[in-house]
Amino acid sequence: MAIRVGIAGVSGYTGVELLRLLQAHPGVELVALAAGEAAGRPLGEVWPGWTGRLDLPLLPLDPAALAASCEVVFLGLPHGVSASVAPALLDAGLVVVDLGADFRLRDPAVYAASYGAHPCPERLAQAVYALPELNRARLAGARLLAVPGCYPTATAIAALPLVEAGLCELIVSDCLSGVSGAGRKAGPRNLYCEVQESSTAYGLAGTHRHSSEMEQTLGLPVIFTPHLVPMVRGMIATVKARLLRPVGIEELRQLYRQRYADHPAVTVLDEPPASGWVRGTAAAQVHIALDPARGFATAVCAIDNLGKGAAGQAVHAFNLALGLPETQGLPLFPLLP
Repeated sequence: MAIRVGIAGVSGYTGVELLRLLQAHPGVELVALAAGEAAGRPLGEVWPGWTGRLDLPLLPLDPAALAASCEVVFLGLPHGVSASVAPALLDAGLVVVDLGADFRLRDPAVYAASYGAHPCPERLAQAVYALPELNRARLAGARLLAVPGCYPTATAIAALPLVEAGLCELIVSDCLSGVSGAGRKAGPRNLYCEVQESSTAYGLAGTHRHSSEMEQTLGLPVIFTPHLVPMVRGMIATVKARLLRPVGIEELRQLYRQRYADHPAVTVLDEPPASGWVRGTAAAQVHIALDPARGFATAVCAIDNLGKGAAGQAVHAFNLALGLPETQGLPLFPLLP
C-alpha cells in the first residue's frame, strides 16, 4: 500500500522539486500540498507547468490538517518555520522529513549563533542527520529526518574518505552554486541582470551558516568559501587537504572507490565531474587528485543543489527511513543536454 505523503512549502524551488519526484514515486500517494502566502491558490497558478497535471489545492500550513491525512510530511520551509510545525506532526505520530536547517545542528547554541534561538531545542536529539552516505543505518525507522544543506552535502562527500582515513586535520572547501540555491524570492542575489555573466563569493571567513554544519559532520575545522555562478541549478565542491603522511594516487583512488562502493547515489570518476553530468538527479559524482610535490589532495564533487543537495536526498532518506528500496523513485540519470 502506498504511503500517504504531504509537502509543506510547495511554492518554493525545493518544494516543487519534491513534487516532481514524489508524484512519480511508486511507493507514494500524494495527498496534501501546503503553502504559506500561496495557500488557497490553484497549483497551476503558482507553477503553470503543473496546470492540469495534479488536482490538489494548496492548503494553509496547518499541522492538524496535515496530520489528518498524511503519514509522512516533507517540510520545504524557511528556518524557524519548520521547528514551529514539526513537533505537532511528530506528536501526531507522523514521520517528518525537514529540508530546512532547524534540526541539522545538534547544539542549540551553535544553531543560535547563525539562526537565532531554537524554537524547540528538546527535539534536536531526536533528529537524524539524513546524509545516507554517513547515516544509512541510523535512518532506518527514524521519525525526524534533518536533510543536509547542499554545500555540506557536496563538501562531505568529497572529504569523508580523507577524514575517516585520518589523512588530514583541516579541510578547505570552495563551492560553486547555481542561482536556484538563493530561492525564489526576488533579490539582488538572483535577479537576472545581477547574476548573468557574473560570479561572486559571499559568506567569507567562516561567516556562512553552513560552516558549522560541515564541521559537525566532518569533525574537523573547515575553511569554506561559497560562490554564486550564472547557472540555474548545480553545484561543484572543490575540497583541498594537506596530507598528514605520504600517499600515492592509487591508494587514494582505492580509498574513494571502497568508501562509496555500497552507496548507489555516489559514483567515483577518474576525471573531474561537471555539474551538468548530474543535473536533475539525486546523484553525486566525485574525483580525487594528488599533488605529491606539495602533499595535497584535491577532491571534486558535483551534485544538483536541488537534487542530491535537497529534494532528491530527502527522498533517498525517506526510502531508508520507511524501509523502501533505497533507490526507489530516485532520479539517477541526468537531464541532458
